[in-house]
Amino acid sequence: MRRLIIRPGAIGDCILALPAMQHLAADYTEVWVPSPVVPLIQFADTVRSIASTGLDVLGIPDRETPESLRIRLQSFDSIVSWYGSTRPEFREVLSSINPRCEFYPALPRDISLHATDFFAAQIGAPLGLIPRIRVTVREPRNTIAIHPFSGSKTKNWPLARYRMLADILPHEVEWLAGTQEDLPEARRFENLFDLACFVAGARLYIGNDSGITHLAAATGVKTTAIFGPTLPELWAPRGQNVCVIRSLSLETLSIETVFEAANRLLDSQQS
Repeated sequence: MRRLIIRPGAIGDCILALPAMQHLAADYTEVWVPSPVVPLIQFADTVRSIASTGLDVLGIPDRETPESLRIRLQSFDSIVSWYGSTRPEFREVLSSINPRCEFYPALPRDISLHATDFFAAQIGAPLGLIPRIRVTVREPRNTIAIHPFSGSKTKNWPLARYRMLADILPHEVEWLAGTQEDLPEARRFENLFDLACFVAGARLYIGNDSGITHLAAATGVKTTAIFGPTLPELWAPRGQNVCVIRSLSLETLSIETVFEAANRLLDSQQS
């Protein structure tokens, strides 16, 4: 069985779908995902970025499907795609090239299920699974990693409060940021797997509802996740090492609340 899995989406969405994708592993498994996520896919025989495959042209009027892409798609016994769920023209063209296709919505439509369970239920995988990324930590550090950003400002606890929190935390803080995020003292990683290995070496991670928080939780590091407008019942990272703080008003979420949650996780490491 040769299977192709196509999974679009943001970093966090892809990590939450990892258990479902792993459940689909076949004799030969190829996975196409967004470029940043490629280093995080560890179970597949081949991983390619969606952008590198030419898949985006399928279903676009007056755009011819590259012959190399057509041959590649025809080589699979099964194609499972979360890509194109809202593009009927894409599904029609892909199915005409290889009729052995299954298409699923890329975002949950049932808010009674956690996103990981929603994706798992789509393909018949068990519920309750936890996304995992295997990392190598050469030297554990007595530090706390903080990534104070996310994909939306509405999901961010104010940076000024993160700074005040850092002043009272019991360990040195290592700030993290993406290439476009404004935090001069932060460390930045172009490769998400390198970032995962770095975060996993800290004693604790603190961050907003973001892809990097999902990344941290998937490594197994103690993780404090701060949620505002989004539903943690649907989107929170999973794991025994995860503490989720929910505040309908991030502007009023106190430093003491986050400090106490972080300390509880640190204390649980020592017990």
